Amino acid sequence: MGRFNKLLAALQTEPEQPESELVELESPSTEVLELAEESTDLQTELLKPENQPPISSDRLVISRDQIVRDPHQVRKYFDPDKLTGLAQTIAEEGVLEDLAVYQLTDRPGYYQLVFGERRYRASGLAGLTEVPVRVIAQPNQKKLLKLQLIENKHHEDLNPIEEVEGVLALLSAELEQPVEFVITLLRQMDNDVRRSSHNVMGQSDAEAVVRSLEGLNIKWRSFVLNQLPLLKLSEDILEPIRQGKIEYTKALTIARLSDISQRQQLLQEAMMQNLSIRSIRERIKQITASNASKAASRAASSLPKPEITTYVKRLGNLTTQLKQSPVWQDLQKRERLEKLLLELEEIVATDRNP
Repeated sequence: MGRFNKLLAALQTEPEQPESELVELESPSTEVLELAEESTDLQTELLKPENQPPISSDRLVISRDQIVRDPHQVRKYFDPDKLTGLAQTIAEEGVLEDLAVYQLTDRPGYYQLVFGERRYRASGLAGLTEVPVRVIAQPNQKKLLKLQLIENKHHEDLNPIEEVEGVLALLSAELEQPVEFVITLLRQMDNDVRRSSHNVMGQSDAEAVVRSLEGLNIKWRSFVLNQLPLLKLSEDILEPIRQGKIEYTKALTIARLSDISQRQQLLQEAMMQNLSIRSIRERIKQITASNASKAASRAASSLPKPEITTYVKRLGNLTTQLKQSPVWQDLQKRERLEKLLLELEEIVATDRNP
């Protein structure tokens, strides 16, 4: 059984659970997990007559314009070079593996794409106007999201950003709550662990989150601490992660720099020189120390400068008063004035000849 049929089998043979039992799910179905492992047990199990999927025999060739791309597709970034390579193959040999679609009831004549996003894009680059498809029954959205995540994780097709967004989308579907609710819940769970409190831990939603992530082989707290922060990164950091040019752990470290130009420079150095996290941290320390030194210099130079004219005026007034003063008749005072004049002359001489 080909990989395409394995995907459809896993997608369409898992029995539906009543809504009241959704929170009882502890892990993905056996078929889904075996699919991710590409084991021989999967093929044996799915080849049994009782497990044959109810896949429609409708294999059609339809216009690409009739296909609506899945807005919830887990994988969003596709390497341009690999797409071009696939497009060349398709131009020479055609689309060798059907796309999976289902009919849209609210748009007659149109089909929702389920599997085959990369082939769909490449076929457009190859100049094809039609593609072969297999029409299947409309799948359960939760089941589809779970299968896409496991399949793409297994083949390392997802970048870290897509994985985070995909996991949140799945949890949102599982809990039937917006993604924002899921993010808030995860952070509340983390706070509970930090403070040894039980505001949300132990509640049904929190337990469902833990089970769902364990089913994907993800530790929930590691996800909160190491992957969830990716959503806060600026676009200049996110794009290299999407393109696989830098590990997300390094990108998170570089993101600590608030100055955009310094951040970009370090990002480029890290990618071109494949800097280790330790090296990146050392560079950040150096940059931070340099920034602090420059800031101190700027602060000192920004202090109000004394008005030269004020001092000149004061000296002029003092000279006039000394001319009229009987202070010169007092020997001790005259000696003090002599010393002060010598000090002033030395200061001026030193300033002229540093």
